Amino acid sequence: MPRVNRTVAANPTPNESSPSKRASMSATRNAQREVTEDAQVVEVEEVAGTESADNPPAYRRSFWRSRLLQNYGSVFVSMLFHLFVLLSLALMVLEQPINTKLETIVSEILEQPDQEFIEEVLDQQIEAAAEQSISVVSSAPTTGALGLAPSTVQATMQIDQTVAERASVAEVAITGLQAIAPPSERIVEEVPEGFLGDPRAIVEDYQEAMDRITQEILINLQKSPVLVVWCFDQSESMKDDQREIRDRIYRVYSELGLVNASNSDALTTAVTSYGEGFAVHTQRPTEDINRIKLAIEQVPSDPSGKEAMCSAVGKSIEMHREYCKRTGRRMMLVLVSDESGERSDNDAYMEAAIATAKSAQCKIFTLGREAVFGYPYAFMRWENPQTKRIHWLRIDRGPETAFVEQLQTNGFHRRHDAFPSGFGAYEQTRMSRETGGIFFMLPSVETNLVRGSKSKYELDVMRPYKPDLRSRAECFSDRDKSRMQATCWDIIYTLNPYNPQAAKHIELRVEFSREFPEFVKQVQQELPKLPLYLAALAEASKVIEGLGYEREQETDPRWQANYDLLRAHLVAYQARVYEYGAFLERYVQQPEVIPLTKSPNLILWDLNIGTRKETLTQESKPYIERSTALYQTVIQNHPGTPWAALAQQEINRGFGVRIYPDYEPPLPKIDKPIPIPKL
Repeated sequence: MPRVNRTVAANPTPNESSPSKRASMSATRNAQREVTEDAQVVEVEEVAGTESADNPPAYRRSFWRSRLLQNYGSVFVSMLFHLFVLLSLALMVLEQPINTKLETIVSEILEQPDQEFIEEVLDQQIEAAAEQSISVVSSAPTTGALGLAPSTVQATMQIDQTVAERASVAEVAITGLQAIAPPSERIVEEVPEGFLGDPRAIVEDYQEAMDRITQEILINLQKSPVLVVWCFDQSESMKDDQREIRDRIYRVYSELGLVNASNSDALTTAVTSYGEGFAVHTQRPTEDINRIKLAIEQVPSDPSGKEAMCSAVGKSIEMHREYCKRTGRRMMLVLVSDESGERSDNDAYMEAAIATAKSAQCKIFTLGREAVFGYPYAFMRWENPQTKRIHWLRIDRGPETAFVEQLQTNGFHRRHDAFPSGFGAYEQTRMSRETGGIFFMLPSVETNLVRGSKSKYELDVMRPYKPDLRSRAECFSDRDKSRMQATCWDIIYTLNPYNPQAAKHIELRVEFSREFPEFVKQVQQELPKLPLYLAALAEASKVIEGLGYEREQETDPRWQANYDLLRAHLVAYQARVYEYGAFLERYVQQPEVIPLTKSPNLILWDLNIGTRKETLTQESKPYIERSTALYQTVIQNHPGTPWAALAQQEINRGFGVRIYPDYEPPLPKIDKPIPIPKL
């Protein structure tokens, strides 16, 4: 057995340290204490100054008494300073035990195990399996193909029962809602300069959004001529949206009475777009409706899949600033995008774009989509017209907050869902809100959005759960002011499968080969991950359980919900990981009979791991019961919210594991294959 497994098995409770570690820690503390005492002695001798080593104790007392009488003020200040330092150190010492255990587990996760020993064991087991030359689709069951005795997985994976025993499911009442004023509908009127805009205006379609924009234009036209800058995302997924807006532009001009009118130049329009780069499609702002439509048609599709959104917004405003000054116009910018933009570009240019818009008195109106709940990405379904194979193309669609506030794993691997958050992407909503504009959220689920949920959340229900739209710098500086929030963040970022180092140990394989020898090899590569992954989940769960008092004192409903859902996840995922290991062991010993073809046009491609209601082990049952109760608490405390909807989805998933065969069309021979697009 690999060394890493022996270590976990020997120390089933992550809280306990080995005797050697305790001895080492004790020696370290003694050495530190001696250094501290020596430093204090040196400090006393230096302060005494004229004292010699031969002075008797009585002389020293007399000397210090006179020094205190002569320099009372300076000593008093020094005492205050040292008292402050001691208090600070005391606080640091008090907080140390909170994170030490979790950090220890995390450091063990990120350490490389004894690769030589693991490879030796794997080679022996793979050779034994290969000698049998059995296909996983064969009808002949195999016993002991892993070279392991039955229940070996259960023996090496230590599921810490104390987590389930200690976890409390007591309902926690939501506080802090009493002071929230009743909601009111937004009245379409000019937002005074310096006032915040609307970060969440739900519209059913582009027509409703265009009607609202028309009203905003009309309000501005009553005071001065207006320039509207349309800034389009060049991604392939936006082509239909661009055509729809192009066809509705004429209606906007006609409703404003500017088509073929003598004052048609009161409203001029410019068109820009962005992908990896930035483009301008109107040589100068124009009032000609045909030129505007032609400019929109010229917006290209950027094959790079990159969207430099925030820098494009800043450039669009800056390049038209002088024109507006010269003609005495007000500027409005309408951003049209279904993604949240490149992270690096957003981090570098979002605040600069907001500052540019404010200095130019330009309001930003965004036609965007609902962000994915607590997660940066979504996936669009794309069928290759040549191979007929389905591809999932990743797009940036969130999160709704400055930093992710939910786990990025579903227990097995990184999330692939498109669960709606009830709000727009952070960058777009912040830019619109800060400049006095509006973020128009199109809540409809796109046809090709993979695992998109049709959940809709009422405005009145979601109002207390609104995200913090301050700058990232402000959010980051305040994250440590709340012990509960800081701990939740630490756990989320520690168990992050997008961190390559952590992914090697916490991201489990969910796609397996249909060929049995390769299947066995892949299983054996996954099993060594499980003990440490379970230990990390258990330790994180204990840390969260220790924050019950902080949870009761938390007044922000959003962070109350974040804590409640994270608490349930950490227990549920222990059950699923344990069942994952038990299922793989049993499946290799007793493989199912799976047909190689489903139809003349579909062949077995690979085997996918999924969840089911049925479970295999008794060890996971306390965790299943506990996490189900915790998920029910989330549903009861936060009804009608994404937290409640996701909790219900987790219950519906089940906690057992099974294999789902994946059938795909055979790959044809293609001379000139079509490249897979990047959205």
